Amino acid sequence: MKHIPVLIREVLKFLPVDPDGITLDMTGGGGGHSAAMLKEISVKGRLIILDRDPEAVVRLKERFQEHANVTVVQSNFSEFDEALDSLGISTVSSVLADFGVSLFHLKSAERGFSFRNDGPLDMRMNPADRLTAQEVVNSYSRETLANLIRKYGEEDFAWNIATAIVAARAIKKIDTTLQLAEIIASAIPRKAQKPGISPATKTFQALRIYVNGELDAIEKMLGKLEARIDKGGRAAFISFHSLEDRLVKDYFKEFEKECVCPPGFPVCVCGKARTFRQITRKPITAKDDELEMNPLSRSAKMRVAERV
Repeated sequence: MKHIPVLIREVLKFLPVDPDGITLDMTGGGGGHSAAMLKEISVKGRLIILDRDPEAVVRLKERFQEHANVTVVQSNFSEFDEALDSLGISTVSSVLADFGVSLFHLKSAERGFSFRNDGPLDMRMNPADRLTAQEVVNSYSRETLANLIRKYGEEDFAWNIATAIVAARAIKKIDTTLQLAEIIASAIPRKAQKPGISPATKTFQALRIYVNGELDAIEKMLGKLEARIDKGGRAAFISFHSLEDRLVKDYFKEFEKECVCPPGFPVCVCGKARTFRQITRKPITAKDDELEMNPLSRSAKMRVAERV
């Protein structure tokens, strides 16, 4: 299975690796970004790779087993600080996180992420987690389903889809990905369906984000970032959803602020200090040649900031 890391040229350009420092890849996935960054790291430097999926961890350990300065840890990126603590590391010089779903997940029908291959309706990044997409689809109320599909999928036909799901499950339990994809397609008017894009795309995205608590994990991680990056170090985050990108954008703006006291205050009493400088005011997106080679990169957006 060919893993193609998105925005790899841009990552190497805007996230310069300190050859002798510690680089942290929070979302190892197939190891493409890690492998590219490792080429810039000296024998004195170190690369820490995290992934919440135990299957990905096995693949990553196998891929980098001959590199003594690479450490792979199973961890949700929201708990990256605990992973670093377990290794006796206080701060790092570079941080990268790619919030997209791995190609391995999409191609593995048994993981239940894809609407193109039939499989159990699962969608858990970590199979040890309790909540599955099947439970959500078969037990949540119509109102709750509509709200989460609208919020996390930004789907205009969320209510129609939730109504169709509730009607279908009353007849037969919804167990598989293709079963759900057909129900979703039946709920969206034909004229509103775009050529080449499955009508199930947004709903599957919403379920995946919800089941894995992805937005909460991003927010939790960003809240810990300031204390764990060396001054002069950089953080780069690749998003595939407007809600993810907005979180990163808002946190970077907050990090960049200095005093936030009301305008009338004669002296600053808030103590707010600027901790990051935005390197990219607008998100970086894939160039035409990458889009042609890897269509999945079309929605990728990267933002970069430097610790000050």
